[in-house]
Amino acid sequence: MTHQDHPATSDAAVTPLILASASPRRLFLLAQIGIVPAQVLPADIDEAPRREETPRLLAQRLAIGKAEAVWTAGTAVLGADTVVCVGTRILPKAETREQAAACLTLLSGRRHHVYTGVLLIGPDGRRSKRVVESAVIFHRMSHDQITAYLDSGEWEGKAGGYAIQGLAAAHIRMISGSFSNVVGLPLFETAQLLRGQGLLRP
Repeated sequence: MTHQDHPATSDAAVTPLILASASPRRLFLLAQIGIVPAQVLPADIDEAPRREETPRLLAQRLAIGKAEAVWTAGTAVLGADTVVCVGTRILPKAETREQAAACLTLLSGRRHHVYTGVLLIGPDGRRSKRVVESAVIFHRMSHDQITAYLDSGEWEGKAGGYAIQGLAAAHIRMISGSFSNVVGLPLFETAQLLRGQGLLRP
């Protein structure tokens, strides 16, 4: 297990919090609400969906697994994971151009859902959790539009093969629910969890 220290900045509150995620997007989102984790400790867990596991339950299980893998008594740990699905079909975190192309072709012109599970384990072991759902609709993308997006490389490692905070935004016709949830961390709900355990100023 590797770790990376993140020094405090002058305009963000220093919080004795460990982020159990390798996602730079979650670090960026936390900074928006004044949180600079003391450490980032990516958890190495099996993220493969289980048989008949729903997208909501998968997001919740992975968030719990990440936080539990890192937590020790006296530390505060935030675990999160985002799942993209069409109906009950869970889309992968695209690792190849072919995977990303298949995801975008499926998402084109369709409504899909994004679930992010969040678990905060406090220094005393107290747990606070949420699963947040957002709905997103892509317009019907042409072959050339899909190819151009694939050429950008922005899809690499992204759930569902796209990043809503990037070039994909030009193809999003509608979003219902939390935008930050689709990026990777629902900020309103996360802030509530942190306030509830005294890790964020009121």
